Amino acid sequence: MRPKRLFAGAAALVIGLAGAVLLGSPAQAAPAFQLPFPCGQTWNGNSTGSSAHVSWEIDFNRGSTATADLGDTVVAAAAGTVEVSAHQGSVNGYGNLIVIDHGGGYFTYYAHLDTRAVTAGQAVLRGQAIGSVGNTSKPGNGISPHLHYEVRYPDRSQSHIIKAVFNGSTFGYGSANVTSNNCATSYDPAAECGSGFQVIDSVKLGSAGTANLLWKGSTSQNCVITLKMTGVGTPTATSAFLEPQGSSRTTDSGSFSYYAGPVVRTAPDCVKWGGSAGGTSYTSGFEHCA
Repeated sequence: MRPKRLFAGAAALVIGLAGAVLLGSPAQAAPAFQLPFPCGQTWNGNSTGSSAHVSWEIDFNRGSTATADLGDTVVAAAAGTVEVSAHQGSVNGYGNLIVIDHGGGYFTYYAHLDTRAVTAGQAVLRGQAIGSVGNTSKPGNGISPHLHYEVRYPDRSQSHIIKAVFNGSTFGYGSANVTSNNCATSYDPAAECGSGFQVIDSVKLGSAGTANLLWKGSTSQNCVITLKMTGVGTPTATSAFLEPQGSSRTTDSGSFSYYAGPVVRTAPDCVKWGGSAGGTSYTSGFEHCA
């Protein structure tokens, strides 16, 4: 939602989204936020069911049981730079937390994650996988898996949590079902790799796409899939590869409309992985060792 602007002479009076009145230059328009889940998924958001909430926070679930959402993919609500990617359970109860700085004073929070797939300082695209739904929190705080989501403006102060907007519409507080239009890509990397896989790493390939690494602990398997973010639906050169340490490399490369891969390999130890899209490529070192 664009802030209202009232001008009186040379001074600008800016009425922010949170209702705060700020004096100075006109505020930057809010990013085009989308639901922090893959395209087409429907989630129930609830802002009133937690005693920990102080403002416009939202807890998201979609499964029919308490643990049904564990491991579901979480994506960036808008493009930006990761400011925080850390476990902060003992500090503030957020558990595995990712904070994205979207510029102009806008920040999004993604808390209680089971896995974090991005690191501080990393640039992310809207729709890029950043982690998975979990129930991490402070020691002794038993919670069911869910995504705790916040938007803060004009800084990261907890008193500046503002109402969330998805696809141009303010969320229907206190509880509402919302369907994701976060459709830079129509694919959920975990769904394409198969049941039980969770995103554990994700790298931006310019603006053309993302290379994603997933893990399935029950079978000691990794999966790599490169998702296109531009030119979706038009065949272009795209690739994905996975190389377990001490073994050969498996590559899926060609002219693809939507994604390359998934490449799935049993990999009980370290892996080298990566992919390419739009002329940008990524190759990791051997990492994510058991």
